Amino acid sequence: MAATAIVGDSPLFALDYLLRFMRVALLLAIWRTLFAGKPAVAGLPLSAVLTYTLISEVFSEPLSSITGLPDAFWNGTIIARFLRPLNLFGQFAAEAGGQWLFNFALFSIPLLLCAPAFGVNPLPASPAAGALFLVSLALAISVGLAIDYIAGSIAVGFEFSPWILERTRRALGGLLSGAIIPFTLMPWDIGRVLAWSPFAALASAPLQIYIGKGDPIRLLALQAFWAIALWPVAARLWASMREKIVSYGG
Repeated sequence: MAATAIVGDSPLFALDYLLRFMRVALLLAIWRTLFAGKPAVAGLPLSAVLTYTLISEVFSEPLSSITGLPDAFWNGTIIARFLRPLNLFGQFAAEAGGQWLFNFALFSIPLLLCAPAFGVNPLPASPAAGALFLVSLALAISVGLAIDYIAGSIAVGFEFSPWILERTRRALGGLLSGAIIPFTLMPWDIGRVLAWSPFAALASAPLQIYIGKGDPIRLLALQAFWAIALWPVAARLWASMREKIVSYGG
């Protein structure tokens, strides 16, 4: 239901896909310009960075793991969800999954098919890297959903507009998670610091594994740590804040 709702809720969804294609082409052009005449930068060859950028966009939704929680606060449907005999956040996770599958079918697969036209090899560094990427992607989704839960709890507790944290997370998430710029290419050792943050578990870890850079065991272990550490915090925060929910739409 969530997947098919995209067509009705956003009749211009195809235009959004076109803009995303243009965004990928622009990012790839920027990297080619920056790497002009250089075999590698900070140990990363241009081919690896191009693959990193492409796969980041292919899996952009699960790598950010932003659900419809802010929408539910705003339009008032959060109230009806409490009446359903289902786990509240499980509902949001399932709906987000449906949307991800729809976008993967209509955007991500065509983007992968167009990769040769962009001059990018979309394949993982090795079959093992591809298998470990799937494990890492599952952990990234777990961490992302926990962060989404925590952000929603903070919005309720401080009576923020739900859009404040959601837009802030979208604006900063790509940078802090390494989805846009690989950590090794960031100046002043910023990437070394961010690599230990929970945001690194969202995009940087799975993408590094995909292109065959970094120690996959360490990256997976760090992701697992944040998943284990954040979910109890998320559950505790939500349990203490849920009675303070203010519905703006109904």
